[in-house]
Amino acid sequence: IGIQQKGIEDGVPEKIRKTSMDGLELFMSQEDISELEIAYTEDGELYVLKDIDKDTRSSLNEILGKPMLILEGLTVENEASGEMLAQMGIPEGADPVEAVAQMPEDARAQMTESMGEKFRDMPDSMITQAAVSYVQAEYEALGEDIDELQMKYIGEAGLKMILMALLIMAASISVVFLSAKVAASLGHDIRGDIYRKVIGFSSNEYNKFSTASLITRSTNDVQQVQMTMAMMFRIVLYAPIIGIGGVLRVLETDSSMTWILGVGVVLILVIIGLLFSIAMPRFTKLQTLIDRLNLVTREILTGIPVIRAFSREKHEEDRFEDANKVLTKTNLFVNRCMTFMMPSMMLIMNGISVLIVYNGSYAVDAGNMQVGDMMAFIQYAMQIIMAFLMITAMSIMLPRANVAAMRIVEILETENSLKEPEAPVHPSEEIKGTVEFDHVSFAYPDAGENVLTDISFKAEKGQTLAVIGSTGSGKSSLINLIPRFYDVIQGCVKVDGVDVRSMSQKELRDRLGYVPQKGVLFSGTIDSNIRYGKTDISEEQVKKAAMVAQAQDFIEEKPHGYESPVAQGGTNVSGGQKQRLSIARAVAKDPEIFIFDDSFSALDFKTDAALRKALKNKTAGAAVLIIAQRISTIMNAEQIIVLEDGRIAGAGSHAALMESCPVYRDIAKSQMKGEACDE
Repeated sequence: IGIQQKGIEDGVPEKIRKTSMDGLELFMSQEDISELEIAYTEDGELYVLKDIDKDTRSSLNEILGKPMLILEGLTVENEASGEMLAQMGIPEGADPVEAVAQMPEDARAQMTESMGEKFRDMPDSMITQAAVSYVQAEYEALGEDIDELQMKYIGEAGLKMILMALLIMAASISVVFLSAKVAASLGHDIRGDIYRKVIGFSSNEYNKFSTASLITRSTNDVQQVQMTMAMMFRIVLYAPIIGIGGVLRVLETDSSMTWILGVGVVLILVIIGLLFSIAMPRFTKLQTLIDRLNLVTREILTGIPVIRAFSREKHEEDRFEDANKVLTKTNLFVNRCMTFMMPSMMLIMNGISVLIVYNGSYAVDAGNMQVGDMMAFIQYAMQIIMAFLMITAMSIMLPRANVAAMRIVEILETENSLKEPEAPVHPSEEIKGTVEFDHVSFAYPDAGENVLTDISFKAEKGQTLAVIGSTGSGKSSLINLIPRFYDVIQGCVKVDGVDVRSMSQKELRDRLGYVPQKGVLFSGTIDSNIRYGKTDISEEQVKKAAMVAQAQDFIEEKPHGYESPVAQGGTNVSGGQKQRLSIARAVAKDPEIFIFDDSFSALDFKTDAALRKALKNKTAGAAVLIIAQRISTIMNAEQIIVLEDGRIAGAGSHAALMESCPVYRDIAKSQMKGEACDE
């Protein structure tokens, strides 16, 4: 409008000479003339347009369009107008407007209808363009500055475009900000849900998912879902808006070429379907391969000392390279499939543009379409195709995000085999520090045979109960039933007189001080690790716990004492120091029941003896259960349980077992020989 039509929007003039209006009215019905008289005010020799609404202006444009086209055709001197005048019987050189005015009303109406038939198939845009030319000539006749009118329109339109651009920019920034915030919040919530679910898993569920897989699902998989959610708001909601808007504008412009868009959309859908049928299986495999790479990497990093000791660097490098190569190969395959998508889409876009130009050029040549309309159709067509391109770009992310989401859901929907009781039972305050096994049998899930069979014993408050046996006899399995890491399959385990399955897991574990077979420390300081089970204890209690665990000497030798840093997993302390800190952590908690799962194996005999003596005084009011490999560690226990192949082979004091239990006697003799050899 600003460039092609000199700022004149349509065929409705803001002001028009009375003579010109009279000429136009010759080719109008009485009804149309009445509508014009309502819309215009007479001002001397001029008609001035009133303040009208958009619908009224559109109606006036239709009323004035054809009369202006007819009148311009009669007044312009060319071969076509000469033929038109001859057909109407108007002599050459006569004023056509005056000649038409002299005609009888019926003849004029018939002539108007006959000429209107010629313009019936002409698009409205063509009629409006011709009307604009008439209005421009009218303004020039009135002495209006057309250039000023044009610049004014361009200035106003340009200002609107700038304001719209600023509004779009603000909207785009807001969308990116809000979508990032929503996606980040979603990622935070999913990670929280995964953590809360995993932290409640029993050992059975941990065995189902590898540690590497759980880490991948909590990080990489959540990131895939989070990134897809951010793009959903920025693309998936935006693309249909511009696509539907483009379709509506296309239908307003010219519906005769909409079949071209249909062809383009079908081709796009065919390409997307073809690519995804090829790439989708690899998308599913991709996350599993990331799990595999993480597993290998984790094993190598945690086992570096062993790898170096056995000179297996080359073997582990090849193992890592194999996992890395398979992941890279799959990634490349998927990405190569997707690289075909964008060139294909661009080919379709450009092909549609060529088809529109080819098809539209005939309509332009026939006078049924203007070049501007064809260019507008191309722009709207590209807008529609771009909407599909955006959705296509999104569809590249969706399969991988879908796989990631399914892996996350698999964790969240995993049923925990250790159920919390609906009505937890609280032990009596009168019974504290007792552990009882009542005909307990246990087998690991999916195992073919029992690990423990018909185990019965009771540990009383103030007593030390020790469990000894050969490797694989079920000692650690027995201990793991007390904190309810697993559930028994027969019989029951009672703590303070209550079946552990009837107590809440938190209350059960609050009564226990557990020292695992493999000492586990957390990144932080020595002080934070000792306080881990009971954070509100005083500094003096921390030092007393360290003293009982025979850890005080090596702690005070460190430059920062109890504030000395502990690396992740306790890699900056020795095995014996790690065990002593683990024992100090349990002592600091001051529980009713102490459980030591072979927790003295890394200690020398002197430290072991001093630690047991200190523990004896500290645990006088608690039950103590010890799993040990060394006879010297458990000789003074009130009760010793001897396990063999998951069954109790003997029970009693050291002296009684030496006489009555061959298994215990064999273990004792073998160790005494070992000690004698050492001496």
